[in-house]
Amino acid sequence: MFKLNLKIALRNLWKHKTSSIINVVGLAIGLASCLLLLLYVSYEWSFDKQFKGSEKVYQVMTNFVDAKGNIKGTVDLTSNAIAQVIKQEVPDVEAISRISNNGQQLIANGENSFKKESKYADPDILKIFNYDFIAGNPLTALNTPHSVVLTERMAKLLFKDGDALNKSIRYNNEVDLKVTGIIKDLPANRSITFDFLMPWSLFETLSDWVKRPDWGNYNWQTVVSVNEQANIPLINSKMKGIIKKNGVDATDESFIFKLSDRHLFGKFVNGKSVGGDIERIYLFIALAFGILLIACINFMNMATAKSERRAKEVGIKKTIGASRASLISQFLTESVLLTIISVLIAIVLVEILLPTFNNLLNIELSIDYYSSGYWIGILSVILLTGLLSGSYPALYLSAFNPIQTLKRKITRTKVIPVSLRQVLVIGQFSFAIILIIATLVIYKQVQFIKNRPVGYDLNLLAEMPQEGELGKKFDLFKTELLKSGAVTALCQSSGSLSNSGSSFWNFEWPGMTKADKDVIFNQIATTYDFTKTNGIQMISGRDFSKSFASDTAALMLSSTAVKLMGLKNPIGTPVKYHGNDFTVVGVFKDFIWGSPYYTDRPMVVAFSQGWGGQITMRLNPNNSLSKNVELIAQVAKQINPAYPVDLKFVNDLYATKLQGEKVLGILSNLFGGLAIFISCLGLFGLAAYSAEQRTKEFGVRKVLGASVASIMQLLSVSFMKMILAAVIIGVPIAYYLMNKWLGHFEFRTAISWWVIVAAVFGTTVIAFLTVSFQAYKAAKANPVDALKYE
Repeated sequence: MFKLNLKIALRNLWKHKTSSIINVVGLAIGLASCLLLLLYVSYEWSFDKQFKGSEKVYQVMTNFVDAKGNIKGTVDLTSNAIAQVIKQEVPDVEAISRISNNGQQLIANGENSFKKESKYADPDILKIFNYDFIAGNPLTALNTPHSVVLTERMAKLLFKDGDALNKSIRYNNEVDLKVTGIIKDLPANRSITFDFLMPWSLFETLSDWVKRPDWGNYNWQTVVSVNEQANIPLINSKMKGIIKKNGVDATDESFIFKLSDRHLFGKFVNGKSVGGDIERIYLFIALAFGILLIACINFMNMATAKSERRAKEVGIKKTIGASRASLISQFLTESVLLTIISVLIAIVLVEILLPTFNNLLNIELSIDYYSSGYWIGILSVILLTGLLSGSYPALYLSAFNPIQTLKRKITRTKVIPVSLRQVLVIGQFSFAIILIIATLVIYKQVQFIKNRPVGYDLNLLAEMPQEGELGKKFDLFKTELLKSGAVTALCQSSGSLSNSGSSFWNFEWPGMTKADKDVIFNQIATTYDFTKTNGIQMISGRDFSKSFASDTAALMLSSTAVKLMGLKNPIGTPVKYHGNDFTVVGVFKDFIWGSPYYTDRPMVVAFSQGWGGQITMRLNPNNSLSKNVELIAQVAKQINPAYPVDLKFVNDLYATKLQGEKVLGILSNLFGGLAIFISCLGLFGLAAYSAEQRTKEFGVRKVLGASVASIMQLLSVSFMKMILAAVIIGVPIAYYLMNKWLGHFEFRTAISWWVIVAAVFGTTVIAFLTVSFQAYKAAKANPVDALKYE
């Protein structure tokens, strides 16, 4: 029976080539879109879940609590002292490790030197994350201070054959380390990644201050692994008071949160997770299955539209004894066969498009063809799509009365005035309209944030780390660089303007209340030419100057800080900053340091010569960019020859802040367009069949004098009514959903009337052109041929 059904299915697909191509193309594009989106969803969903025991790994979080007991914010940072206390007081913790994120540091082997991602950690990190060791012993790899663990890629970069075990490498041109382990490369969807890992004991050797427990310095990450019997609420109740008990005047609280949930559920309100990027993932899942559903709807519509062609076949088969079950089996076989063909084309499309997709999103997705889960998923999609898209046509066609079908009377009494086919078309175009409006609103929001004043001049602004000799010889570097003509100004500071870094509290000023001690301020430490280099606008007062010897104990405040502190005449105000006496010499206009979507904390910019880290340069606009870069590289190499020149442009760094919405915009644009295309493909097929079914009617009308326009109107109006119904349904839903999405942003655009009009007009025009093509073709046909029809 199956063999016979397969033969019939192949013959029907070949006989009706147009409808078969429309179905295959629509399903293939829908399936390819669905697979690409689900690959991205799988990538995001599997963050921090790829290693054995991931379900037992938690991160220590900190709630900032004010004097009234209100939680002001939650961060994934801790002090360097909390790990030891947790180890002693929480027996359910099997392993615990502090982790220091150093960024890119210098690592060298002879003449070859590279800037790569590095981290310091306690030896327990190797127990927590169960890294896959290629060489070395995970039990002892980080036990001695001068040891280092490399990733496989890093080992091959330093030693061509990758055989690095027990060999010596040089770190930051100051200390030699012995390679005690090589692990397999870490996947990109891990939150804690590195190219080389060093022991915390080395960190303490190189930086003496790290040895001292400091409960008020939240600079480190702390991760723990708990045993299988661990009661997380009980552990958190024990941890809640650890900081208060050990820190002087501390009010903050700590708790643990599953590491694998941090990526998607990392938004906290009042110390509780309230979601995060998971909302985006739900949106992409809905988009994936929505596009697939549109493709399935096309198949159903096309199958039921050509039911008259199959009516006689069904009638004859039923007359000679075919059961309804056998007919259903036949039509489902056709549907599954078509789905298999579509899936094969979809897999090819995914392979072709995957590199471009990865480049657009700046990620690394791939298909693991050796994974049984992947093939089970593909098989599930084939069966689900085949049965879903073929079930209604199969049930519809197999239910025909054989006498009526042989007499060509297959009309049924309608209980409701709308057919299922019309409902499906309205449904898919409603979805398409929602996608178009969503795409336009997302684009408008991203542009709104892009156009929000940054507060400093991004153009021709570059930065490089102040490392090696540049820390000791900054004044020489500044003199030589200005002399070269590559820059017009430069400054040193504790952090980059493109990314929020340090914050503090216990700031003191005249007239403050007790509660004001809990206010968190952002901070940057710098020396001279800070505002000049960055193009920050001064509201009152001045920048730090060598003309004033007292400026070594001076600071500047942001306008938000002045307002919060209630200072009417801030210039000259004495304050206490980290317990030391300082004087306010300037007030600057707020600039975006953290997220461009939310208001930043009040900011303090303080004078400090010992707290470098970053060199920022204003490039000379009179030179070409390449010349400026070349001159900077020459000067840097002369003064700091051991380090490669690591120059970054601030406008590129700032653009990464918009990456999340950029991804959302790309995906909604791309797949929204595909949804419209698939919908129009189905509409094209339906219009073709509708025109074919009315061929004789059109021929008679033309003989009786009907114009081409009137015949086109006959065919087009019914379809345009469905589009109008889709607009009436889709617009309110889209407006509600996008208003809710915009509500997540403090700075947000509004849904303008032109967005709605553009979406409705665009959809209507596309649908009208799709139907009009078939309508015009039918209207221009020779009436003689039409009257010979059948």
